[in-house]
Amino acid sequence: MTATDNPPPEGPETGARLIAEKVRSLPNAPGVYRMIDRDGEVIYVGKARDLKKRVGAYAKGQGHTARIARMIMATADMAFVQTASETEALLLEANLIKRFRPRYNVLMRDDKSFPYILLTGDHPFPQIVKHRGARSRKGLYFGPFASAGAVGGTLNTLQRAFLLRSCTDSVLESRTRPCLLFQIKRCSAPCAGRIDEAAYGALVKDAEAFLTGRSRAVTETLGRQMEAAAAALDFETAARLRDRIRALAHVQQSQGINPQTFQEADVFAVSGAHGETCIQVFFFRGGQNWGNRAYFPRHDRSAPPDEVLDAFLAQFYDGREAPRLILLSQDVPGRELLAEALTLRQERKVEVLCPRRGEKREIAVAAAMNAREALMRRQAESAAETELLLGVAEVFGLDAPPQRIEVYDNSHIQGSKPVGGMIVAGPRGLEKSQYRKFNIKSAAGNDDFAMMREVLTRRFARLSDAPVKETGDDAHAPIFDESAAEETPERPDLILIDGGPGQLSAALEAMRAAGVEGIVIAGISKGPDRDAGRENFHLPGRPAFMLEPNHPVLFYLQRLRDEAHRFAIGSHRARRSKAIADNPLDAIDGIGARRKRALLLHFGSAKAIRNASAADLAAVEGISAALARRIYDHFRA
Repeated sequence: MTATDNPPPEGPETGARLIAEKVRSLPNAPGVYRMIDRDGEVIYVGKARDLKKRVGAYAKGQGHTARIARMIMATADMAFVQTASETEALLLEANLIKRFRPRYNVLMRDDKSFPYILLTGDHPFPQIVKHRGARSRKGLYFGPFASAGAVGGTLNTLQRAFLLRSCTDSVLESRTRPCLLFQIKRCSAPCAGRIDEAAYGALVKDAEAFLTGRSRAVTETLGRQMEAAAAALDFETAARLRDRIRALAHVQQSQGINPQTFQEADVFAVSGAHGETCIQVFFFRGGQNWGNRAYFPRHDRSAPPDEVLDAFLAQFYDGREAPRLILLSQDVPGRELLAEALTLRQERKVEVLCPRRGEKREIAVAAAMNAREALMRRQAESAAETELLLGVAEVFGLDAPPQRIEVYDNSHIQGSKPVGGMIVAGPRGLEKSQYRKFNIKSAAGNDDFAMMREVLTRRFARLSDAPVKETGDDAHAPIFDESAAEETPERPDLILIDGGPGQLSAALEAMRAAGVEGIVIAGISKGPDRDAGRENFHLPGRPAFMLEPNHPVLFYLQRLRDEAHRFAIGSHRARRSKAIADNPLDAIDGIGARRKRALLLHFGSAKAIRNASAADLAAVEGISAALARRIYDHFRA
């Protein structure tokens, strides 16, 4: 069933009359409905056990909250999808909300994938690494972890406890001597033959046992081995085993809460105050606490916490694997429906519980306390940011405090590997999930102006068709990575450029070319002798000006400028490091780790291989005449 294309009648009751017309043809069946405004934008997505009854309730002229009344009046069209069951409707609703990001729905702001620990299974000496994204590589995946920091800390401890390698397969194949990690007792050096495959396999099994919750058995085994080594007067081995036991004890202590009554669960706790809500999520896997993360979903200020949590849960698990147990700090209306939907999707039983007593309740209460504290911190920071944004509006002549500030900077070395960085700030402070980097492609040489023009041209090209968003809570829908072309970035209220009149002129040129108007843009350049505190600010059509050295807005703008500089430099270094690590032989079909190693040992460097003749290449063991000709032609294409 689809939406009609007939224009709605005019008048203040347009929405209600239109909905009443739509209800006539709706079935008494489960499904999902979309409300659409005059611009064709989806403003709300909802599910229903009975579409006719649920949508018909909107046609009534009374009993609605102010938010629902506004939504009804803005509705100019509707679309419907009938489903086989209410559980299917719930899953489809979550998917459509994440796709359309309607302004009247509760929206999960940050939907990045969570990191995992991967114990590879495609090599005789498995590698242990952090992994994010599709699970395409063969091996065992442990997670999710709440953050990259949580994974990094656990990996460091696991390296000390189990001495597993973290280097890539190509590095392992090319090394002949142990690296520094072996010297500091974080690797058993299989690259140099310091451990055989069987002994390394035993370490892998211990690590797997620890990550799947059998940590006590691993510790007891190591303890017995340590005592046996000490009894045999092998004190060096006993000391190594003691250090491994200490490392395991450290990771267990640093995890804080380690449950005894369940092995895996996600714990959700909600706290709301002054129209804002924090949802704290704890991850438990293998009987261990693998970190927590705070979310601040976007929603109407009048929405109660249980309603926000209920809407958040389905979006959270859209595209993510659910554990066998989900614990909630407070009950939600759709708890049983969510359990049924996740069980259907996972093809195994998933329980969603609101515990009332015991250890599960204690953990849920602890998570709720974390949610309250995170919300209080956020609101305190928001109050301070509000004062600063009022000052920014005064300095740059804005009509209201900016809800979104974008700051741009470029980084390169003599034009090599140039990268542009964009950071975002607003009432919530730095919005790091909305940062973007631009690998500059067309700007030639050491031309900062051309680089800035390219970055902003690409940004404004996607911005030019974006509607002006409402201010307030609706102005915080996240901007996605450059690859997410389906999402149009939100308009900023203020753009800051790290640079003087030249960079500002390039930015204005890009803005005019894209047809973008109504955004205040300013440049920040260093003052005389490049002294901090004497920065010049440049606005179109106005002479440059400076702020008082102790002006709080000056300190704030300096922080934004420095953050953009840090982000651009970091992105440039990452791109440069990747280019340094890239080997030109990797792009040639038929060249694997063994042949690459043979070529490098024979010629000494990639440059020498590039300059070698086909006959010289064919003289290397394992390189046929045909492959030698392919290598020769590759470097001369």
